[in-house]
Amino acid sequence: MSGSANTSSRQTSVSIERNAVFVNQSSKGEHKVFEYFPENYTWNLAFMSGMNRGGALGDLDEACRSLKAHAGRRDAVAQQAWYESFMKVAERSEALARRDEEAGNLFSAGRKYVRAGVYYLLAERMPSHKNPGKAVAYRKALAAYEKGYRLRGDPVERVDIPFRGTSLPALFSKAPGSGRAPCVVHFDGFDITKELIYGAAAEEYRRRGISLLIVDHPGVGEALRLRGLAGSHDTEVPAAACVDYVQTRADVDPQRIGVAGVSLGGYYAPRAAAFEKRFKCCVCWGALYDFDEIMENRAANRSEPSVPGHDDHAQWVFGKQSAKEVREVTRRLTLKGVMDKITCPILIVHGENDRQIPLQHAERTYQEAVNSSMRELKVFTLSEGGAEHCAADDNALAVDYMADWVARVLGGKRA
Repeated sequence: MSGSANTSSRQTSVSIERNAVFVNQSSKGEHKVFEYFPENYTWNLAFMSGMNRGGALGDLDEACRSLKAHAGRRDAVAQQAWYESFMKVAERSEALARRDEEAGNLFSAGRKYVRAGVYYLLAERMPSHKNPGKAVAYRKALAAYEKGYRLRGDPVERVDIPFRGTSLPALFSKAPGSGRAPCVVHFDGFDITKELIYGAAAEEYRRRGISLLIVDHPGVGEALRLRGLAGSHDTEVPAAACVDYVQTRADVDPQRIGVAGVSLGGYYAPRAAAFEKRFKCCVCWGALYDFDEIMENRAANRSEPSVPGHDDHAQWVFGKQSAKEVREVTRRLTLKGVMDKITCPILIVHGENDRQIPLQHAERTYQEAVNSSMRELKVFTLSEGGAEHCAADDNALAVDYMADWVARVLGGKRA
């Protein structure tokens, strides 16, 4: 196959050359994401995030059942109702965790603390950053996750990566064994945090002998909320700080370091790989070729929003005071003129039915990676699942595919 990829026909196509693999299977069947709220994509996405990252169906149902009357409103009243409902479920899970902890049942307590962390982050997701309750829920989530990881005995440590006079908070998920293991620096997206990525992906990478450094980089998570670090286009800068850090660790092989990103991380990761040549592979968990185009689509209601108040959230992420100022930043968040600078292997996974980021973003990302030593585009179809944004309908399909690919490229385990 040449450097192009045509997916318009949705025909089964697997073509291989020296440095290119394109995988797209025919779309048959009606597999859809579970839609608790048929009229509210944003709430459905959050519901599935809870399911994919350790929430219990009964808890999620309890939180959402009373919200059905609000689902069509999409205003501050509806988002506050969501917040209050999920805070109640989170607080109950945390209370049950404390009871287990006091009884000496620490593994049980750990599981419940982690669930509480999931629910606190779900509560935090909907209100505006101007709502004081958002910060309350976030801090409660951090505390619950920290207790949960510790009591469960998870092989994960909290680290702070030196960066521009402050630090980037991160989780280091350690591969089994005592030797030097491959490591992937994992970036977040527009509205996700390190704890959610840990819950979705860390175990499968660890099973394959691969460590993860999951980073709240500028514009997301703690870096934004507690450090005041706004996002920018030049993600190779925080990426370099992350590589500097992992190369100091005795349990990381400095010659086997990759980079990955989810959602908007589909821009962040390849941008970093293009300019930080110490990365030996790159994974896009959902492509994003041009963020300004996505902003245009949102303004014209041509795509679904991942969070309420999308424009307001963007101003917070990028530290700007107006939509005009945000667009000055997002115009620089493009992979045009960047992808041909990537020389390491790259994997792009994308959903056929992604309602936030059109499939064409994945195709362009793949097509322009002409100097990659090995490039692959995997399109998850409606017939197989994993077809929604970042495989929201079935995270496991995407996570397994990515972890297997990284294991092949960086020398991890697949059996």
